[in-house]
Amino acid sequence: MYRKKKTGIIGIIITIIILIFLVVITNTDIAKMSYVENIVSTLVMPIQNGLTYLKGKLTGNDSFFQDINNLKEENENLKKKNSELEQSLREYEIVKSENDTLKEYMNLKDKYKDYTTMPAYVINKDISNYSNTVVINVGEKDGIKENMTVIADEGLVGHVISVTDHTSKVQTIIDTATAVTSTISTTKDTIIVQGTLENSGELKATYIPTDATVLQGDNVETSGLGGIYPKGIHIGTIKEVYNTKNPTDRYATVETAVDFSKLATVLVITN
Repeated sequence: MYRKKKTGIIGIIITIIILIFLVVITNTDIAKMSYVENIVSTLVMPIQNGLTYLKGKLTGNDSFFQDINNLKEENENLKKKNSELEQSLREYEIVKSENDTLKEYMNLKDKYKDYTTMPAYVINKDISNYSNTVVINVGEKDGIKENMTVIADEGLVGHVISVTDHTSKVQTIIDTATAVTSTISTTKDTIIVQGTLENSGELKATYIPTDATVLQGDNVETSGLGGIYPKGIHIGTIKEVYNTKNPTDRYATVETAVDFSKLATVLVITN
């Protein structure tokens, strides 16, 4: 009971104090009013500043999101331009490759102008320890026949062993089944060169005359004998000579002029 009375008295006192405060404010002059306003301003200003800061941040976020959208659009445009440039580069490389091939054909035809030739691409290779053949993109419909000689810019490639309407298979000179009757250009001695199992870039020269002088670096070319290869087509150079106890067993290695690992364009001699 006492506590309830005490609480009521305190409430009345607080109410009176508030009323007196309001009366004082009402009757206070401008200078004193400014003091009160300063107190209120001091209390309210941090809140106002916080709201202003928050508003600025929200406005800044709008700009931020707009910047993101702009960057996305720029990125898409750059991707599109990059794709267009890549396509242009591919087209340029195709045209350049075709021009290079055309130049190579022109050089080949000029080099072998004494022959009637048909240009061709290598479209497939079949390489193993025992055989080395390539397929070219011309065939019977183009006038290609079996046993026609195939050459490249550097020299002899091989000869046609089979044909279809639009393709031909060529047995290269590095195939172990190929044997080419050849001559050493400096001495005109006749030898036989054929593919080996040991090295696809080399030929083995055998049946070297016992009185023949064979030196490293000598050129080897077709002899015209055997009924397949015309005379005088470059085959390669003597790499090393191996002397044996029996002079008739002497042999040499010949490094081919044609790099068969990079063979791409050829000519078929059709006459």
